[in-house]
Amino acid sequence: MTANSITMRNLVFTIVILSFLAACGDKKTPDVSGIKIDLKVNRFEQDFFSIDTNNIPASFKKLSQKYPTFLSDYLGNILGLPPMNDTSFEAFDAVKQFIRDYQPVKDSADKIFKNFDAYSKELEQGLKYVKHYFPDYKTPPVINTFIGPMDAYYMAPLGGYGDVMTSEGLASGLQLHLGAKASIYHSQMGEALYPNYISKRFTPETIVVNNMKNIIDDIYPEKLGGKAMVEQMVEKGKRLYVLDKLLPNTADTLKIGYSSNQLKGCYSNEGSIWNFFLTNNFLYNNEQAILKNYLSESPNTQELGPNAPGFIGLFVGWQIVKKYMEKHEDMPLMQLLQTDARKVFEESKYRPK
Repeated sequence: MTANSITMRNLVFTIVILSFLAACGDKKTPDVSGIKIDLKVNRFEQDFFSIDTNNIPASFKKLSQKYPTFLSDYLGNILGLPPMNDTSFEAFDAVKQFIRDYQPVKDSADKIFKNFDAYSKELEQGLKYVKHYFPDYKTPPVINTFIGPMDAYYMAPLGGYGDVMTSEGLASGLQLHLGAKASIYHSQMGEALYPNYISKRFTPETIVVNNMKNIIDDIYPEKLGGKAMVEQMVEKGKRLYVLDKLLPNTADTLKIGYSSNQLKGCYSNEGSIWNFFLTNNFLYNNEQAILKNYLSESPNTQELGPNAPGFIGLFVGWQIVKKYMEKHEDMPLMQLLQTDARKVFEESKYRPK
Protein backbone atom coordinates (compact mmCIF):
# COMPACT_ATOMS: atom_id res chain seq x y z
CA MET A 1 0.00 0.00 0.00
CA THR A 2 1.38 3.40 -0.98
CA ALA A 3 1.71 6.42 1.28
CA ASN A 4 -0.89 8.20 -0.84
CA SER A 5 -3.42 5.40 -0.42
CA ILE A 6 -2.83 5.35 3.35
CA THR A 7 -3.38 9.10 3.48
CA MET A 8 -6.54 8.81 1.43
CA ARG A 9 -7.84 5.99 3.64
CA ASN A 10 -7.15 8.05 6.76
CA LEU A 11 -8.89 11.04 5.19
CA VAL A 12 -12.01 9.00 4.39
CA PHE A 13 -11.97 7.51 7.88
CA THR A 14 -11.70 10.98 9.41
CA ILE A 15 -14.61 12.27 7.34
CA VAL A 16 -16.77 9.31 8.38
CA ILE A 17 -15.94 9.83 12.06
CA LEU A 18 -16.59 13.56 11.87
CA SER A 19 -19.91 12.94 10.12
CA PHE A 20 -20.86 10.44 12.82
CA LEU A 21 -19.93 12.83 15.60
CA ALA A 22 -21.85 15.64 13.92
CA ALA A 23 -24.92 13.44 13.70
CA CYS A 24 -24.57 12.41 17.35
CA GLY A 25 -24.19 16.03 18.41
CA ASP A 26 -27.34 16.99 16.55
CA LYS A 27 -29.75 15.18 18.87
CA LYS A 28 -31.49 18.40 19.84
CA THR A 29 -32.66 18.98 16.26
CA PRO A 30 -36.11 17.40 16.08
CA ASP A 31 -37.11 14.94 13.39
CA VAL A 32 -39.69 16.75 11.27
CA SER A 33 -39.72 14.31 8.37
CA GLY A 34 -43.26 13.25 9.23
CA ILE A 35 -44.66 16.76 8.96
CA LYS A 36 -46.22 17.46 5.58
CA ILE A 37 -45.83 20.90 4.05
CA ASP A 38 -46.97 21.83 0.55
CA LEU A 39 -45.70 25.25 -0.42
CA LYS A 40 -46.98 26.47 -3.75
CA VAL A 41 -44.54 28.63 -5.72
CA ASN A 42 -46.01 31.26 -8.03
CA ARG A 43 -43.60 33.00 -10.39
CA PHE A 44 -45.66 36.16 -10.52
CA GLU A 45 -42.95 38.19 -12.25
CA GLN A 46 -43.10 35.87 -15.26
CA ASP A 47 -46.79 36.52 -15.75
CA PHE A 48 -46.67 40.22 -14.92
CA PHE A 49 -43.89 41.02 -17.36
CA SER A 50 -45.72 39.06 -20.08
CA ILE A 51 -48.86 41.22 -20.06
CA ASP A 52 -50.02 43.05 -23.16
CA THR A 53 -49.11 46.63 -22.30
CA ASN A 54 -51.30 47.83 -25.14
CA ASN A 55 -54.35 46.40 -23.40
CA ILE A 56 -53.65 46.55 -19.69
CA PRO A 57 -57.31 46.33 -18.49
CA ALA A 58 -57.81 43.01 -20.29
CA SER A 59 -54.39 41.75 -19.17
CA PHE A 60 -55.09 42.59 -15.53
CA LYS A 61 -58.48 40.96 -15.72
CA LYS A 62 -56.81 37.76 -16.87
CA LEU A 63 -54.01 38.14 -14.33
CA SER A 64 -56.47 38.63 -11.48
CA GLN A 65 -58.00 35.24 -12.25
CA LYS A 66 -54.67 33.59 -11.45
CA TYR A 67 -53.67 36.01 -8.66
CA PRO A 68 -56.97 37.21 -7.16
CA THR A 69 -55.29 38.40 -3.96
CA PHE A 70 -51.64 39.05 -4.73
CA LEU A 71 -52.22 41.24 -7.80
CA SER A 72 -53.95 43.93 -5.73
CA ASP A 73 -51.29 43.62 -3.00
CA TYR A 74 -48.58 44.02 -5.61
CA LEU A 75 -50.14 46.99 -7.41
CA GLY A 76 -51.17 48.84 -4.27
CA ASN A 77 -48.58 47.95 -1.63
CA ILE A 78 -45.47 47.20 -3.69
CA LEU A 79 -45.82 49.42 -6.76
CA GLY A 80 -47.76 51.99 -4.76
CA LEU A 81 -50.46 52.54 -7.39
CA PRO A 82 -54.04 53.64 -6.65
CA PRO A 83 -56.95 51.24 -7.23
CA MET A 84 -57.42 50.74 -10.96
CA ASN A 85 -60.38 50.76 -13.29
CA ASP A 86 -60.70 50.75 -17.06
CA THR A 87 -59.95 54.49 -17.25
CA SER A 88 -56.89 54.61 -14.95
CA PHE A 89 -54.72 55.90 -17.77
CA GLU A 90 -52.03 57.45 -15.58
CA ALA A 91 -51.68 54.21 -13.63
CA PHE A 92 -51.54 52.23 -16.89
CA ASP A 93 -48.74 54.48 -18.10
CA ALA A 94 -46.90 53.92 -14.81
CA VAL A 95 -47.16 50.15 -15.27
CA LYS A 96 -45.84 50.39 -18.85
CA GLN A 97 -42.92 52.54 -17.69
CA PHE A 98 -42.12 50.17 -14.84
CA ILE A 99 -42.04 47.15 -17.14
CA ARG A 100 -39.78 48.98 -19.61
CA ASP A 101 -37.40 50.20 -16.90
CA TYR A 102 -37.19 46.92 -15.01
CA GLN A 103 -36.99 44.49 -17.92
CA PRO A 104 -33.17 44.23 -17.48
CA VAL A 105 -33.66 43.43 -13.80
CA LYS A 106 -36.19 40.77 -14.69
CA ASP A 107 -33.79 39.33 -17.27
CA SER A 108 -31.06 39.07 -14.63
CA ALA A 109 -33.45 37.40 -12.20
CA ASP A 110 -34.47 34.91 -14.91
CA LYS A 111 -30.86 33.73 -15.19
CA ILE A 112 -30.34 33.40 -11.45
CA PHE A 113 -33.75 31.97 -10.57
CA LYS A 114 -34.44 29.87 -13.64
CA ASN A 115 -35.16 27.08 -11.18
CA PHE A 116 -36.58 28.03 -7.77
CA ASP A 117 -36.75 24.46 -6.40
CA ALA A 118 -33.75 24.72 -4.06
CA TYR A 119 -35.26 27.73 -2.28
CA SER A 120 -38.79 26.31 -2.08
CA LYS A 121 -37.47 23.03 -0.63
CA GLU A 122 -35.45 24.87 1.99
CA LEU A 123 -38.48 26.98 2.84
CA GLU A 124 -40.63 23.86 3.16
CA GLN A 125 -38.08 22.37 5.55
CA GLY A 126 -38.13 25.57 7.59
CA LEU A 127 -41.93 25.50 7.65
CA LYS A 128 -41.80 21.97 9.02
CA TYR A 129 -39.82 23.28 11.97
CA VAL A 130 -42.33 26.12 12.30
CA LYS A 131 -45.13 23.57 12.52
CA HIS A 132 -43.15 21.51 15.03
CA TYR A 133 -42.40 24.40 17.38
CA PHE A 134 -45.60 26.40 16.78
CA PRO A 135 -48.28 23.75 16.05
CA ASP A 136 -51.15 26.25 16.28
CA TYR A 137 -49.66 28.56 13.67
CA LYS A 138 -51.12 28.33 10.18
CA THR A 139 -48.13 28.19 7.87
CA PRO A 140 -48.36 30.22 4.64
CA PRO A 141 -49.47 28.03 1.71
CA VAL A 142 -47.81 30.03 -1.05
CA ILE A 143 -44.79 32.12 -1.97
CA ASN A 144 -45.09 34.63 -4.78
CA THR A 145 -41.87 35.78 -6.41
CA PHE A 146 -41.96 39.25 -7.95
CA ILE A 147 -39.87 42.08 -9.36
CA GLY A 148 -40.58 45.29 -7.48
CA PRO A 149 -39.10 48.78 -7.43
CA MET A 150 -35.55 49.05 -6.16
CA ASP A 151 -36.74 51.08 -3.20
CA ALA A 152 -39.27 48.43 -2.12
CA TYR A 153 -37.28 47.83 1.06
CA TYR A 154 -39.20 47.07 4.24
CA MET A 155 -37.81 47.54 7.73
CA ALA A 156 -38.28 44.67 10.17
CA PRO A 157 -36.97 43.88 13.68
CA LEU A 158 -33.82 42.18 12.37
CA GLY A 159 -33.08 44.47 9.44
CA GLY A 160 -34.52 45.48 6.12
CA TYR A 161 -35.24 43.44 3.00
CA GLY A 162 -37.46 43.13 -0.05
CA ASP A 163 -39.30 40.06 1.21
CA VAL A 164 -42.73 40.55 2.76
CA MET A 165 -45.77 38.72 4.04
CA THR A 166 -49.01 39.51 2.30
CA SER A 167 -52.57 38.51 3.10
CA GLU A 168 -52.01 35.44 0.92
CA GLY A 169 -48.62 34.25 2.13
CA LEU A 170 -44.93 34.83 1.53
CA ALA A 171 -43.56 37.10 -1.19
CA SER A 172 -39.99 37.61 -2.34
CA GLY A 173 -38.75 40.61 -4.29
CA LEU A 174 -36.09 39.12 -6.54
CA GLN A 175 -34.76 42.58 -7.43
CA LEU A 176 -33.01 42.55 -4.04
CA HIS A 177 -31.57 39.04 -4.37
CA LEU A 178 -29.39 39.30 -7.48
CA GLY A 179 -26.06 38.84 -5.67
CA ALA A 180 -23.86 41.34 -3.85
CA LYS A 181 -21.85 42.06 -6.99
CA ALA A 182 -24.85 42.75 -9.23
CA SER A 183 -24.16 45.88 -11.27
CA ILE A 184 -27.50 47.49 -10.41
CA TYR A 185 -26.51 47.71 -6.74
CA HIS A 186 -23.29 49.52 -7.70
CA SER A 187 -24.94 51.94 -10.08
CA GLN A 188 -25.44 55.53 -9.01
CA MET A 189 -29.07 54.81 -8.13
CA GLY A 190 -28.23 51.56 -6.38
CA GLU A 191 -25.52 53.03 -4.17
CA ALA A 192 -27.71 56.01 -3.32
CA LEU A 193 -30.38 53.63 -2.05
CA TYR A 194 -28.22 50.91 -0.55
CA PRO A 195 -24.66 51.36 0.68
CA ASN A 196 -22.42 48.31 0.39
CA TYR A 197 -23.02 47.22 3.99
CA ILE A 198 -26.67 46.69 3.06
CA SER A 199 -26.41 45.46 -0.55
CA LYS A 200 -23.88 42.78 0.47
CA ARG A 201 -26.91 40.90 1.87
CA PHE A 202 -28.82 41.03 -1.43
CA THR A 203 -28.01 37.44 -2.32
CA PRO A 204 -30.17 34.49 -3.36
CA GLU A 205 -29.22 32.73 -0.11
CA THR A 206 -31.06 35.29 2.02
CA ILE A 207 -34.45 34.51 0.46
CA VAL A 208 -35.14 31.72 2.93
CA VAL A 209 -33.70 33.58 5.92
CA ASN A 210 -35.72 36.74 5.26
CA ASN A 211 -38.96 34.85 4.76
CA MET A 212 -38.47 32.88 7.96
CA LYS A 213 -37.80 36.15 9.82
CA ASN A 214 -41.12 37.43 8.47
CA ILE A 215 -42.87 34.34 9.76
CA ILE A 216 -41.40 34.86 13.23
CA ASP A 217 -42.64 38.45 13.16
CA ASP A 218 -46.07 37.17 12.11
CA ILE A 219 -46.12 34.64 14.93
CA TYR A 220 -45.14 37.22 17.52
CA PRO A 221 -45.03 40.87 16.42
CA GLU A 222 -42.29 42.92 18.02
CA LYS A 223 -43.38 45.20 20.88
CA LEU A 224 -40.59 47.52 22.00
CA GLY A 225 -42.65 50.47 23.28
CA GLY A 226 -40.06 52.55 25.15
CA LYS A 227 -38.09 49.58 26.45
CA ALA A 228 -34.51 50.02 27.61
CA MET A 229 -31.60 48.99 25.42
CA VAL A 230 -30.92 45.65 27.11
CA GLU A 231 -34.59 44.72 26.78
CA GLN A 232 -34.64 45.65 23.11
CA MET A 233 -31.46 43.65 22.53
CA VAL A 234 -33.06 40.65 24.20
CA GLU A 235 -36.25 40.98 22.17
CA LYS A 236 -34.21 40.87 18.96
CA GLY A 237 -32.04 38.10 20.37
CA LYS A 238 -35.14 36.00 20.98
CA ARG A 239 -35.96 36.18 17.26
CA LEU A 240 -32.48 35.13 16.25
CA TYR A 241 -32.65 32.22 18.71
CA VAL A 242 -35.98 31.11 17.21
CA LEU A 243 -34.44 31.47 13.75
CA ASP A 244 -31.66 29.11 14.90
CA LYS A 245 -34.30 26.51 15.61
CA LEU A 246 -36.21 27.01 12.38
CA LEU A 247 -33.07 26.98 10.20
CA PRO A 248 -30.66 24.72 12.11
CA ASN A 249 -28.42 24.12 9.08
CA THR A 250 -28.13 27.75 7.97
CA ALA A 251 -24.93 29.70 8.59
CA ASP A 252 -25.07 32.19 11.46
CA THR A 253 -23.60 34.84 9.17
CA LEU A 254 -26.70 34.68 6.97
CA LYS A 255 -29.01 34.85 9.95
CA ILE A 256 -27.46 37.94 11.50
CA GLY A 257 -26.15 39.56 8.30
CA TYR A 258 -22.49 39.82 9.35
CA SER A 259 -19.47 38.69 7.38
CA SER A 260 -17.62 35.68 8.76
CA ASN A 261 -14.78 37.93 9.94
CA GLN A 262 -17.20 40.28 11.67
CA LEU A 263 -18.92 37.42 13.48
CA LYS A 264 -15.61 35.87 14.52
CA GLY A 265 -14.49 39.27 15.76
CA CYS A 266 -17.64 39.62 17.86
CA TYR A 267 -17.04 36.29 19.56
CA SER A 268 -13.35 37.05 20.09
CA ASN A 269 -14.19 40.42 21.66
CA GLU A 270 -17.48 39.51 23.32
CA GLY A 271 -16.26 40.52 26.78
CA SER A 272 -14.99 43.88 25.54
CA ILE A 273 -18.28 44.59 23.73
CA TRP A 274 -20.24 43.83 26.88
CA ASN A 275 -17.89 45.90 29.02
CA PHE A 276 -18.43 48.84 26.64
CA PHE A 277 -22.19 48.73 27.29
CA LEU A 278 -21.64 48.41 31.04
CA THR A 279 -19.09 51.21 31.45
CA ASN A 280 -21.23 53.62 29.43
CA ASN A 281 -24.38 52.79 31.42
CA PHE A 282 -26.25 51.94 28.22
CA LEU A 283 -28.16 48.85 29.39
CA TYR A 284 -31.12 50.68 30.88
CA ASN A 285 -30.93 53.68 28.59
CA ASN A 286 -33.87 54.27 26.25
CA GLU A 287 -32.77 57.46 24.49
CA GLN A 288 -33.55 57.11 20.79
CA ALA A 289 -30.17 58.49 19.68
CA ILE A 290 -28.34 55.87 21.75
CA LEU A 291 -30.65 53.03 20.74
CA LYS A 292 -30.23 53.90 17.08
CA ASN A 293 -26.45 53.65 17.32
CA TYR A 294 -26.51 50.02 18.39
CA LEU A 295 -29.86 48.66 17.26
CA SER A 296 -30.07 50.01 13.71
CA GLU A 297 -28.36 49.17 10.45
CA SER A 298 -25.06 50.98 9.97
CA PRO A 299 -21.71 50.25 8.29
CA ASN A 300 -19.96 49.70 11.63
CA THR A 301 -19.95 50.54 15.32
CA GLN A 302 -17.35 53.30 15.41
CA GLU A 303 -17.02 53.29 19.18
CA LEU A 304 -15.84 49.67 19.02
CA GLY A 305 -13.58 50.12 16.01
CA PRO A 306 -14.05 50.35 12.23
CA ASN A 307 -14.25 46.56 11.85
CA ALA A 308 -17.03 46.11 14.39
CA PRO A 309 -20.33 45.53 12.55
CA GLY A 310 -23.33 47.78 12.89
CA PHE A 311 -26.44 46.43 14.58
CA ILE A 312 -24.10 45.16 17.33
CA GLY A 313 -27.04 44.97 19.73
CA LEU A 314 -28.38 42.00 17.76
CA PHE A 315 -25.25 39.99 18.53
CA VAL A 316 -25.34 40.83 22.24
CA GLY A 317 -29.04 40.07 22.57
CA TRP A 318 -28.56 36.76 20.76
CA GLN A 319 -25.86 35.68 23.21
CA ILE A 320 -27.96 36.69 26.23
CA VAL A 321 -30.87 34.57 25.01
CA LYS A 322 -28.59 31.60 24.28
CA LYS A 323 -27.28 31.82 27.85
CA TYR A 324 -30.80 32.00 29.22
CA MET A 325 -31.97 29.01 27.19
CA GLU A 326 -29.05 26.91 28.43
CA LYS A 327 -30.88 27.02 31.77
CA HIS A 328 -34.35 26.52 30.22
CA GLU A 329 -33.77 23.92 27.50
CA ASP A 330 -37.32 22.58 27.65
CA MET A 331 -39.00 25.97 27.39
CA PRO A 332 -41.33 26.15 24.36
CA LEU A 333 -40.30 28.82 21.86
CA MET A 334 -43.61 30.63 22.16
CA GLN A 335 -43.08 30.89 25.91
CA LEU A 336 -39.61 32.31 25.28
CA LEU A 337 -41.06 34.97 22.96
CA GLN A 338 -43.63 35.85 25.61
CA THR A 339 -41.19 35.97 28.53
CA ASP A 340 -40.35 39.42 29.86
CA ALA A 341 -37.09 40.59 28.31
CA ARG A 342 -35.65 41.93 31.56
CA LYS A 343 -36.39 38.61 33.24
CA VAL A 344 -34.52 36.81 30.44
CA PHE A 345 -31.54 39.13 30.90
CA GLU A 346 -31.39 38.88 34.67
CA GLU A 347 -31.79 35.10 34.78
CA SER A 348 -29.28 34.55 31.99
CA LYS A 349 -26.43 35.72 34.27
CA TYR A 350 -24.70 36.83 31.08
CA ARG A 351 -21.11 37.72 32.00
CA PRO A 352 -18.80 37.22 28.99
CA LYS A 353 -15.05 37.52 29.52
